[in-house]
Amino acid sequence: MTDVVVVGGGIVGLSTAYALTRARPGVSVVVLEKEGGLAAHQTGRNSGVIHSGVYYRPGSLKAQYATGGAAEMVEFCREQGIAHEVTGKLIVATAAEELPRLAALAERGRENGIPVTELDAAGIREFEPEVTGVAGLHLATTGICDFPAVARRYAELAQEKGAELRLGTEVRSIVRRSDGVTVRTTAGELRAGVLVNCAGLHSDRVARMAGDDPGVRIVPFRGEYYELAPHRRGLVRGLVYPVPDPAFPFLGVHLTRGIHGDVHVGPNAVPALAREGYDWRTVKLRDVAETVRFPGTWQIARRHWRYEIGELHRSLSKRAFTAAVRRLLPAVTEADLVPATAGVRAQAVARDGSLLDDFAFAGFDPADPGSARRVVHVLNAPSPAATASLGIGREVARRALAALDAGG
Repeated sequence: MTDVVVVGGGIVGLSTAYALTRARPGVSVVVLEKEGGLAAHQTGRNSGVIHSGVYYRPGSLKAQYATGGAAEMVEFCREQGIAHEVTGKLIVATAAEELPRLAALAERGRENGIPVTELDAAGIREFEPEVTGVAGLHLATTGICDFPAVARRYAELAQEKGAELRLGTEVRSIVRRSDGVTVRTTAGELRAGVLVNCAGLHSDRVARMAGDDPGVRIVPFRGEYYELAPHRRGLVRGLVYPVPDPAFPFLGVHLTRGIHGDVHVGPNAVPALAREGYDWRTVKLRDVAETVRFPGTWQIARRHWRYEIGELHRSLSKRAFTAAVRRLLPAVTEADLVPATAGVRAQAVARDGSLLDDFAFAGFDPADPGSARRVVHVLNAPSPAATASLGIGREVARRALAALDAGG
């Protein structure tokens, strides 16, 4: 019998396994991953940005984990020899009506303890000569790294302490008992003292398998990217973001130079027709039916339909996508943009249509003796989860070990 079984071989599941083996030497840990390799979905398809924490509400888990997590991630990459760079980041207002939002963002950053430098148009050009705007913010602590390599290193370090990874192993059912959990998989049955659900795009389904009502549904949004053609990568030196609109839950089209020199442009955010739907051709009827039947989906549509029409337009029209980019980078042309790998965000949505804005855990809580036993669920871990993965892993491991000790 295993002490802890972790469902999900992305960066959060692997950081949890790593944290478990560090916190309690000798604890037995098995990680189950349905794909043939690690970090196959959100971890392997993100922009690679180490976020500073400027966007997040002061006092939120995102703010707490991201601000410390950025420095910790840089240090981890340095110690482990993983490619990374502290590039800094620009947030640019392209019109006067965005200036109040930019000022509010600067204040939020300072409340979160982040060094923020306010810039005028000339100051923007000093950092990014090809970028235009009326004002901007420079955040020196933002960086980039190879998150799939980070995830693989977590796995290696956990394995060195005895953790076991089982790839190509999909969970089919979960039975909770008084003395533990029985997990039936495509590769056989596994018994464990505690189950940790880090299943990302399928976290709500795994919670329901375990007999819990998560109260939310994962509604998948695809982020579609282009990248600058190699001969045009010199247009961008680092990371350039627009001022986000607080009425819309996504950041808008931005420019991110990757650790290998590529420059990603995007994403737009459109509904995916499958939880792992990385293009319009991928459709899973079960996923679509679940999304359509969920009341929260229609509430999102009612609140954000105007924005989503624009996102869909940019998805279907490269000219429209280019026009959005040109607000920040006027020199770019349609010919400069080459299609790049898309990602799908596992966004947890409540029945009233509200998008969970913070990290969300469920199941056993050491502070609540009456909470669900034998399971710990990570229900919502969007960006900056990769940045904050060391801290998140420690928190999930803390809950799992407390559940293990509590038993019953």
